Amino acid sequence: MLLHTDKHQKLSLNGGSIPMKIGVVGSGRIGGLIGTLWSRAGHEVLFSSRHPESLAALVEAAGNSTRSGTPDQAISFGDVILLSIPFGELPEFSRTKREALSQKIVLETGNPNLKRDGEIARSVLESGRGTGVFLREWFAGVRIVRVFNTVWHPVLAKEAHRAGPRVGIPLASDDEAALRIASNLVVDSGFDPVVVGALDRAREFDMGTAVYDTGMSGPEVRRALNL
Repeated sequence: MLLHTDKHQKLSLNGGSIPMKIGVVGSGRIGGLIGTLWSRAGHEVLFSSRHPESLAALVEAAGNSTRSGTPDQAISFGDVILLSIPFGELPEFSRTKREALSQKIVLETGNPNLKRDGEIARSVLESGRGTGVFLREWFAGVRIVRVFNTVWHPVLAKEAHRAGPRVGIPLASDDEAALRIASNLVVDSGFDPVVVGALDRAREFDMGTAVYDTGMSGPEVRRALNL
């Protein structure tokens, strides 16, 4: 069931999004790229690292009002948080940061990797329930959206804002208003948002599915997922 349809309407406008404050936790290939695209679209972005000084080149390349800080500063700064850390770190991250994230919209991008994430990845993959169910449990009370996990970062970098049908980015969340805001931000980054449904349905675009790592356009993703 989709929840919270009215409380945060002021963050979203018809046909696009107003300038927002976005904190990026995990400023690597996906976080750095998507944050840069948002900065160029007019959003305020704070990239974060345990060593913020290492982000100087990224901040300079992103331009505009981009800045750097620690993960805690990014969480405090952002109305929206892009969470792009290894999947295996999510349970501990949620345990320590869930209270700080409770009033935020959190866009989570990771994928379980057996070699990197060990037993956490194994339990998720062997459950057959998909990543979204685990995110719901780990981030209880947080307005979390599963997004930006399906497309390889070089494809995102090359194809952002392309003419013709844009690359499709599937999304899932239990929060309808958060889905709308996240969809607007997908548009701002240069892609086509494909709203799949509640977090249970994130399994339809997890690793190994028909739409994962294909670079499909939005219409192609919709057809593949029977949307």
